[in-house]
Amino acid sequence: MRLSTPRWWYVRDNAPMRVTRLVLTPLSWIWAWETARRLARGNPVDPGAPVICVGNVTMGGTGKTPVVRAIGRRLAERGRETAVLSRGHGGRLRGPLRVDPARHSAADVGDEPLMLAADQTAWIARDRAEGARAAVAGGAQVILMDDGFQSPAVRKALSILVVDGETRRDEWPFGDGAVFPAGPMREPLAAGLARADAVVLLLPADLPEADPELVRQFGAVPVLTAHLEPLSPPLPGPQLAFAGIGKPWKMERALVAAGCELVDFAPFPDHARIPEGVLRFLARRAAEHGAGLLTSEKDWVRLSPEWRRRVTPWPVQVRFDDEQALDDLLASIGL
Repeated sequence: MRLSTPRWWYVRDNAPMRVTRLVLTPLSWIWAWETARRLARGNPVDPGAPVICVGNVTMGGTGKTPVVRAIGRRLAERGRETAVLSRGHGGRLRGPLRVDPARHSAADVGDEPLMLAADQTAWIARDRAEGARAAVAGGAQVILMDDGFQSPAVRKALSILVVDGETRRDEWPFGDGAVFPAGPMREPLAAGLARADAVVLLLPADLPEADPELVRQFGAVPVLTAHLEPLSPPLPGPQLAFAGIGKPWKMERALVAAGCELVDFAPFPDHARIPEGVLRFLARRAAEHGAGLLTSEKDWVRLSPEWRRRVTPWPVQVRFDDEQALDDLLASIGL
């Protein structure tokens, strides 16, 4: 059973949840201690090619995978044979193996690797060191690691943190800074920034600039801003949308901002496999409104072939505001 991301995690001053946070705080101390201990005791493996790790310091919903895809495209444009490496979260296969969209399903390899494999080389491996070595043996000149910022398994040439750059009066990317399960942090922000070579601050399409207060949080760490933009406008006419992503409410906002005539939106936990009965219910509800069914690209790859024919994906892409800054970052490790 998957649980939805608690929205109260991202509230900086949430008095109603103060008791809950207090109860969970001792568990957050244990979590932070174990993360620090694992990193300190790690013996990273050099797989024989530079490793770029794209990770985060929160529990999800930052837009990390679209950033991985964008960096992968940029490396390809620069003539680098790049392999994306993922643990294959949600898939049954342990790997290491190269993802083949014609042969594998999301149930085999996970939704994000399957989505990435549509336009670039992607590998999965529960053991990141084994996966990186296998990818290099398969011809990769660069390993682009999707997640793994808190993993010491592989030596990293470049560590990039992706941060959700959308700030609101009642919503902050780090909440009040509490570590899981009392808050959204995988580790304290200062600990993460100490290992980061750069931060990618990901903004929604309708937010032109980053909040200066948020940028100041990163101190001397270089900050690259980027925008998450739809590849195409939503289909005309009413739409019923659903999504099982880290912060599903952000997709709802983005659809409305893009001009979608949204009749309803159904949120699900990240990576959730939506039961057949629930999909049929959503289809009936959409039919009552004369609406189409719309979902995220990540959710769409988890659907059966039959449901893929009935549901429209809404793909997005990351656009770096300063591509030269990205090129300079890659050049800093000889790429």
